[in-house]
Amino acid sequence: MSRNAIKNDLFSHDQRRQKLDEMGDPLQALEAHVDFAALAAEVDRVAPREVNPKGGRPPYPTETMVRILMLKRLHNLSDEQMEYQLLDRMSFQRFCGLSLSRTVPDRTTLWNFENRIGAEGAQAIFQAMKRQLERKGYIARCGQLIDATVVPAPTQRSTRQENEQIKAGKVPEDWSKAKRAQKDVDATWTKKHGKSYFGYKLSINADNRHKVIQRIVTDTASTHDSQHFEDLVDPSNTSRDLYADRAFPSKERDEWLRQHGYRHQIQRKGTAQKPLSDCQKRRNRRIAKTRARVEHVFASL
Repeated sequence: MSRNAIKNDLFSHDQRRQKLDEMGDPLQALEAHVDFAALAAEVDRVAPREVNPKGGRPPYPTETMVRILMLKRLHNLSDEQMEYQLLDRMSFQRFCGLSLSRTVPDRTTLWNFENRIGAEGAQAIFQAMKRQLERKGYIARCGQLIDATVVPAPTQRSTRQENEQIKAGKVPEDWSKAKRAQKDVDATWTKKHGKSYFGYKLSINADNRHKVIQRIVTDTASTHDSQHFEDLVDPSNTSRDLYADRAFPSKERDEWLRQHGYRHQIQRKGTAQKPLSDCQKRRNRRIAKTRARVEHVFASL
């Protein structure tokens, strides 16, 4: 069929949406399980929108911005990439309620929203989401799986002088607001299994029964995996078993878990001077069969 033979159809947009539904749009499945209005209400509660005394164009609804933030995190997109996808991708437009909008939030709007909600707003979204899942029967059961992974971030192309200022906790004075919005000054480098990564360290606690994330801590990538262990322990889990890999054991941690009534299932790490015994190796293998379930969680992120 030639290009000239393709006719414009007033109903083509609706037909494409129907086709998306027939093929199975995963975002519509997410829509059916999550109350985004409730998530937006939590954000407005902990991080109220500032009123502009000068008026101007009405801001995008908080619910729309929460939906965009979720898409951005699910697909690991930068603000610039997210803006492009909102302009280009029909399923994203529909999910965010922007199908009939003449404009979409630009990269600066996205950056401003994340700055507005901050860590407290992000935690409010997480806790509200967790409560929704619990009401649907996803209660933390059968033990806790604790682990950490690196979340890559786009590599920054900054000068040596700019990098020195960033490491000192300062923002270069000559950066404009637009340039600052596109610069990630919190991500750092780390090395894992001989390979270098730039980004953040994501530490989670998932329950063993449903593999649902119960607690989450985000830090810069150079932070050690075990840094936030105690912050991740979830007292609401119906089991006292707690699973973690070789990065987490220490005498102090073993004692802390014992005092708080937990049965620690943390793999041991041998050294050249003190290799693991056969009994410890068998224990590690037994723990690994359960602990490996947390890798399924990371694979889905």
